[in-house]
Amino acid sequence: MAGAASLSLRAMTTADLPQVLAIERQVQFAPWSEKLFADGLERGHDCRVAVDAGERVAGFSVVQNILDEAHLLNIAVDPARQGQGVGRQLLTAVTESAAARQASMIFLEVRSGNLRAIDLYNRAGFNEIGLRKNYYPAPGGGKEHAVMMALVP
Repeated sequence: MAGAASLSLRAMTTADLPQVLAIERQVQFAPWSEKLFADGLERGHDCRVAVDAGERVAGFSVVQNILDEAHLLNIAVDPARQGQGVGRQLLTAVTESAAARQASMIFLEVRSGNLRAIDLYNRAGFNEIGLRKNYYPAPGGGKEHAVMMALVP
């Protein structure tokens, strides 16, 4: 299967939402609703998709820019495309966009159990800056901590 090199990044549109939602529902325990994605698009968040030549969405990112900060609100990769550099390609675009905007900081939070994502963020230069205990709903009615991370682009 082709890796991230065969993908292009572009702005997300409402036409992408069915594919974006399908990925979101596969990878998140508590997925975002269509309304949340639509609201992000309407509010001008930096929403991107990684697509192949057939316009199939392999992954997406949603960034909210607030003053001189960028907040990575959501990033996900189709399970069939994980491990192929798609997440790295999306994250690189996020950091490059923040640097171009002269953002002073990029913030994100990630489930403490999502070790693959934490590794990706660490390799990109993000550092842990805090922990929100019992923040995310978890299977079986439990809670999972949110690791807060930041990067100076």
